[in-house]
This record gives sequence, structure tokens and C-alpha cells, in this order.
Amino acid sequence: METDELRDTLRDAGLSQYQAEAYCALLQLGAASATELADASTVPTARIYDVLRDLEDRGYIETYEQDSLRARASDPKTVLADLRERADRLDEAAEEIEERWQAPAVERHKVSIVKRFETVRERAESAIREADSEVQVATTPDGFRKLRGGLTQAVENGALVNVCICTDPEGDEEPPAADEFEGVATEVRHRTLPTPFVALVDRNRTFFAPHAGSVNQYGVLVEDFTMTYVFHWYFQTTLWEIWEPLYSARPDEPPIPYAGVRECVRDVDPLLDDGAVVSASVVGLERDTGEQIEVSGRIVDVIYTGDADGDSTPPLAQLAGQVCLVLETDDGERMTIGGWGAVLEDVEATRVTVTAIDRSKRRD
Repeated sequence: METDELRDTLRDAGLSQYQAEAYCALLQLGAASATELADASTVPTARIYDVLRDLEDRGYIETYEQDSLRARASDPKTVLADLRERADRLDEAAEEIEERWQAPAVERHKVSIVKRFETVRERAESAIREADSEVQVATTPDGFRKLRGGLTQAVENGALVNVCICTDPEGDEEPPAADEFEGVATEVRHRTLPTPFVALVDRNRTFFAPHAGSVNQYGVLVEDFTMTYVFHWYFQTTLWEIWEPLYSARPDEPPIPYAGVRECVRDVDPLLDDGAVVSASVVGLERDTGEQIEVSGRIVDVIYTGDADGDSTPPLAQLAGQVCLVLETDDGERMTIGGWGAVLEDVEATRVTVTAIDRSKRRD
């Protein structure tokens, strides 16, 4: 680096023009009196003493008396540490500017398009950590391991977590072993096709990026109830319904929690057909007022469009229209319990828990 460039760089690092001039001259001279240093640089003699004092305060030089005031450059460790610290801050600032340019704040937009997949994954992991109701994720085995901390926290928060592990049939990547899912997911399924990254969090946030082999690489961040519902159906029909389970921590006996009414209906319908008495508690929103509500009682009926065609468990295709539970409370009131986006029912459920199943007696 030329001397002129070094002086300019020192000025960028916070030195004044005279301070940079004096320090560069002193590096060449090794040691010099104040007047010699003023002659060797462009610093006026009247200013040289102030300049030397400021440089000494910053740790760049040290002064001493020997017939006259003299100066020499200090051990450069202090200078180098200062310059490197400034360089690190500039580098961090550059990365932050790039990050903010590529990923505008979600709170300012319902939908944001970003350029980096890592932005999508990092935002998803952050949202998953805060989840307390429901999480649905489709990712690769490596992606699952990167999200593991966030998924574990979601489970600890009480969220029901469904994970679809996706592998390429032409590759050699295997899904994680079952013990890797303990405490990290409620249920896991395995899809043997390349798949976009999808994460749905608490019914209101979506994180999406095409799979690695896609021609176009981008990410979508959504903070919207309705659009997340569309992605939910994509997840259910394409990434979940037809694929074999790898792991399940769902209990076979009560209490059995459900994040969605449709999943509950599929399990409860055959029980009601067999005459079992099924008790449940429901947490959700009262549709007319939007206020939080919690009710409990017996599930006396299920309503859904279409017939199960003799199958004891209604297929997902039969549950694409209206689906609800009919709950009879302890005081005899009957309420209809709908699921995500309910518009006809009394309550939009965010959590249904089957609290008891009595197979010993038929319902009244």
C-alpha cells in the first residue's frame, strides 16, 4: 500500500488529516523531535504538539523528553487491534445492510420475497421457537437437524409438531433414526421425493422455499391467516396424508390432543359409530365475538360433507367441506365446533383434547 493510501485509510479509521500525516511520517523516521516531525510532514509547527498529544492518547505513539519533546511509534499491537476492531464492525455493518436489503422486516409486509434460503430457515426457526399451538414442517434430514432446537422449544411450549422428512430417491440420504425425534416432534412422516421447504406456525405464519433442484431460487415469508391456510392444505394433501409414519408420540388413550378438528373427526367418528361415549375439552375462539373460549362435554355427533363409503375412518377427501364436532356441555347446551377458519360453527377450535373414551356403555 502506498503512503498516500495508508494516510487515507487511517483517516477512514478515525484519525484527522494531521494525525494521519504525523503518524505516517513517524513510522518512516522511527523517532523524531516535534520540530523534525513537523518538517517531515504537512503538519504546521504550531499544531504539532496538539497532534502528538492526541496520537499518544489513542495509543499510536509515545513521547519523551530529550533536550526537546520527541516521539516514537508505539508497539503496533494497540493500533492493529483498533484497526481490526473497526474492520470487524464495518464487515458486520456490511452483512447487516445486505441482510436488511434481502429480507425486509416481516412486520411491514404481509408477504415478503427474499433471495437467500438461509433467511427463510432462520426466520422459520425463530418463529417455531415461539409456537405454542401448532407447527407443520417439511424439510430434509439436514434441515431437520438445523431446526431441532426450535422444534424442541415448540414441543416444550405445548405445540403439536408434525414433521415431514423429505429425501431424494436418487440420493443416498437416509431419514434420521427414530430416537432423534423424541422430544422434538409429535409425529413424523417420510416423503421419498424432493420437496420445497415449508414451515407453518400457529396458523398465521408461513415460510416457503423451492427445493434445491428448482430453477428459481427464492423464499417467501407470509404473515397472513388465509394464505397460511392454503399452504396448510398443500401440506396435508401433498406432504402428509399419503406418506408412511416414521415416528409418533401421540397417545393412543386419553388425553389425546388435536390441533385440528378434521384429525379429531377421523378418530372420533368410528368410536361414535361403535356407540362409545367420547368426552372432550375445546379451546378456541367464539365465532360471533372473537373472544377466547374453553368448553368441555361429550361429543355427541360429527358433521362432514360426503359419505365414508363404508370405510370406518372418513378419508381426507370427504373432509374438504364443512367439518365439525357437536359438543354437548355439562349443562345440556349443544355447540358446534369448527376448525381452522370456521364460519358456520359456534366455536373455531385451536385445540381439541379427547379427555375420555368410555366403550362400556352406549351413548344415550
